[in-house]
Amino acid sequence: MRRTLIALALATSFGATLPAAADDLPQDGSPGRDTKASQGKGRKQAEKLDAIVVNAVPLGQSADQIVAPVAVLAGSALDDAKGVSLGETVSSIPGVQTSALGTAVGRPVIRGLDGPRVAVLENGLSSQDVSNVSQDHAVTLEPFLADQIEVLKGPATLLYGSGAIGGVVNVVDGRVPEKAPENGFAGRAEVRHDSVSDGRTGLLRLDAGNDRFAIHVDGMHRDNDDYDIPGGTLANSAVKTSSGSVGASLLGTWGYLGLSVSRFLDLYGSPAEPGDPAEGEDPVHIKMAQTNYTLKGGLVKPFDGIDKIDFSLGHGAYQHVEFEGDTPGTTFSTDSNQGRLVITHEPLVGWDGAFGVQTQHRQFSAVGEETFVPATVTNGVGVFVTEQREFGPVKLELGARHDKQSVDPDNGLKRDFAPNSFSAGAAWRFAEQWHLSLNLDHAERAPSEEELFANGPHAASNTFEIGSDLEKEKSNQAELGLHFHGDAVEGKVAVYYNKYRNFIYLADTGEVEDDLPVRVWSQNDATFRGAEAEATFHLAKGTSGNWDLRVFGDTVRATLSDGGGNVPRIPAGRIGSTLSWNADSLRASVGAVRYMKQDKVAAYETDTAGYTLVNAHFAWTFVNDDRSQWEAFVDGNNLTNQTARPATSLFKDVAPLPGRNISVGLRAYF
Repeated sequence: MRRTLIALALATSFGATLPAAADDLPQDGSPGRDTKASQGKGRKQAEKLDAIVVNAVPLGQSADQIVAPVAVLAGSALDDAKGVSLGETVSSIPGVQTSALGTAVGRPVIRGLDGPRVAVLENGLSSQDVSNVSQDHAVTLEPFLADQIEVLKGPATLLYGSGAIGGVVNVVDGRVPEKAPENGFAGRAEVRHDSVSDGRTGLLRLDAGNDRFAIHVDGMHRDNDDYDIPGGTLANSAVKTSSGSVGASLLGTWGYLGLSVSRFLDLYGSPAEPGDPAEGEDPVHIKMAQTNYTLKGGLVKPFDGIDKIDFSLGHGAYQHVEFEGDTPGTTFSTDSNQGRLVITHEPLVGWDGAFGVQTQHRQFSAVGEETFVPATVTNGVGVFVTEQREFGPVKLELGARHDKQSVDPDNGLKRDFAPNSFSAGAAWRFAEQWHLSLNLDHAERAPSEEELFANGPHAASNTFEIGSDLEKEKSNQAELGLHFHGDAVEGKVAVYYNKYRNFIYLADTGEVEDDLPVRVWSQNDATFRGAEAEATFHLAKGTSGNWDLRVFGDTVRATLSDGGGNVPRIPAGRIGSTLSWNADSLRASVGAVRYMKQDKVAAYETDTAGYTLVNAHFAWTFVNDDRSQWEAFVDGNNLTNQTARPATSLFKDVAPLPGRNISVGLRAYF
């Protein structure tokens, strides 16, 4: 950790000393590139990434206007980052990595926290899958269909409840249109082929409308075989995915009201259970299906004193079956309803703010011979308020939230929890190009159903899990950040300290039950501390193109109190850089990320060797006119064919990341 911190400090200090000579940078830390408006025609109608509104936060603010740490992926930066899983897609953001089981499964890990602590959202509503129950369960959101992906780092319980104590990842895909595209019609399409798995992916999105009505249609299909790793092929790592939706909205000066229906289908193998024909063991694979219905609307200035009312209602029906060969095993199902209402008031004695209410009702069941979590019904309601005001060069943000949540299992005792959250943040622009931020958060989380009630074997993850009688988790975090906004350089560094009371974690016991390793949901106080830094330098700008260099790094250390040792599966520290070049019709980049050795591990957890991933991207825009934009691209990942085992993965020892991969494809905006 000490070596990583030194590298972060050097990178940021060096960035702040370069002379000014170029345009401002986007605030997500990606190279200085344009992005298309979500419903515009390609990248011709472009805006800076730092000007994009962050949908997950009220008041219509951009990333640079929000005191709390926020990152956004959009435009070509998102195109280059897109992976099979959501976690892989966002892992280029400092402080964010991924849990991984092959390529099909990867949930975001934010500052060492994952699972039920990180809320995964689609347009502000929960994905309502069961990816938080186990690391072998996929997220039912498709990165390839996203307009932008937003990451709130640190506790976001204030806005989204106790399931966001570690952060939020919000996928914005425009499935309920909020406005019509310019000129009445817009769309995008993409086809690609991946060498590492002989994978094929194709997608199409269409938007149309006028000032009174808008319609949206999208669809995506992926078919990847088992992928190559150094020295061979990872058995049972194939994935097939289909996703699509249709949505429509009524529009007017009064606002909008729309409805969408979406479908997600996934079939993937578990490399942790590849089977053994010699022993008569069949491979385990998961067949997943989800249907979501969303009603969403926004009313502009409906009453005196109210600037806007936004509301969303969602119903989701989810099921996945874990097959052993052709024999169905455990079936996971959820039937959920959720609602969210946010009311933004007009300025009140100098304060801008919003207040709202959020509700959820979720029926969960796991049925089969190896059921390890009983059927449960979870109900919750939360109320929240957030306010902000500027006092000269100082901006102040305050917020509070109260929730009531119950978890009622079949043939068990109902548990009730009442989490509370409070936050205070301040940003001080003490000079034209500098600002200092301080965020203080108190957050609480109710235990999830698997943490409370698990008791049995889970074939797909190859573990025997046991729940416990747990109390709610409490977190107190302080974060200090320093930002530099220069013409030649954008840089920021942050350090944070998070003290948990009753931290919940899955502990290896060293015991074996039914030939499976036993892991118990346990509780202890814990301390998380870490640092992140990134800087992008505009090296040159001219008729021959623009050159940018980005450097970044992050590190986190997490320990349990009273001699409890290390928290399991904490991300390894890393440092990386990317050199980018772009001209009128060409853009290219090459970069490397070094993942340090992770030997600060929990009991019965193995060390993780360090590794370096080298990636490159090239794109050629060969048509760019008033009607369309066509781009051919080549992406290279893990070009040196390293054996990469993420420290965050429960399955790192049996399922390394893919080896060398070359992707070629064609994308169009029209």
